[in-house]
Amino acid sequence: MIFFLMRRLLQAVAVMFVISVIGFAVQGGLGDPVPQMLGPTATDAESAALRHSLGLDRPLWMQYLHFAGNAVKLNFGDSYFFHEPALDVIARYLPATLELVAASAVITLLLSVPMGIFCAIRPRSWLSRGLMGLSLIGISVPIFLTAMVLIQLFSIGVQVTLFPMDTGWGQWLNQLLSIDGGMPAYGRGNPIHVWGVWYTNFASWQGLLYLLLPALSLAFVMLPLFVRLIHAEMVEVLESDYVKYARARGLRPSRIYFLHALKNTLLPVVTLGGVQIGTLVAYTLLTETVFQWPGAGLMFLDAIERADMPLVVAYLMVVGLMFVVTNTLVDLLYRVLNPRVTLSGRSA
Repeated sequence: MIFFLMRRLLQAVAVMFVISVIGFAVQGGLGDPVPQMLGPTATDAESAALRHSLGLDRPLWMQYLHFAGNAVKLNFGDSYFFHEPALDVIARYLPATLELVAASAVITLLLSVPMGIFCAIRPRSWLSRGLMGLSLIGISVPIFLTAMVLIQLFSIGVQVTLFPMDTGWGQWLNQLLSIDGGMPAYGRGNPIHVWGVWYTNFASWQGLLYLLLPALSLAFVMLPLFVRLIHAEMVEVLESDYVKYARARGLRPSRIYFLHALKNTLLPVVTLGGVQIGTLVAYTLLTETVFQWPGAGLMFLDAIERADMPLVVAYLMVVGLMFVVTNTLVDLLYRVLNPRVTLSGRSA
């Protein structure tokens, strides 16, 4: 265990180093932040003075060495736009993103597990075939299109006029198929303050309403993939010898499905889930842009537009650290679910 954690710590250091180098390598492509900080009326002398105070007139390798020396002390510099430490800015926006990722992960788990199991148990059912077909379509649909469809359906609303309106049954059917909308699809509402910089949407019904559509949109990134994976793994597990033996012993089908088979089915799901949780953080860039969700992803895009390099590099390093921590936790959980696998990757 100690050797495993030490190895992961060294990997985290290597990941942070690579991300910081890449961040500084693309610094020139983001533009000059000085004109945006001073405005169009600034003189050349004022621009040169500000550029010198920020250290932007030095060679890039000198800027990186200065950054690396401060980064060891967890000082990633001050944001050019907010004029405060970059980590403080990220800490203020990150809770909104983490809540969005957590809500989408819960929705994915609650929907994908029963859907995948049902499709494996009843493969010839019309519902199973429909779910598998929809999952194939869901993998191909981009997330921004899913977000816009959800906004149209549940926020703006849809009025259906498929049947003649001059009859009572026609009006009734059109009204039945219509969706009134009214769900909030912009911003975060008024989250409740919990502690420090943490404001949550989970503490009120209004906050949950603001969270629902963005979380559903983000959940559709993982949901089709997880349904198909759970279905494939469950079908394979149900053909194994120990399941056949359990059936021969006369065990209840529910006990076989949800106790014996499901545990082994979830092993590859946990591995994929750890990778996808990190991927969700990247997909929040699109979701937060469409819904104007004030999270770290939207802040990152704004920082790129402003050429706010301390904030951009600090965000990339925080996200990279989240990937490393998530993968470490997934490996530990995999060891709990399957004791035959050691943390070194060899069978026990």
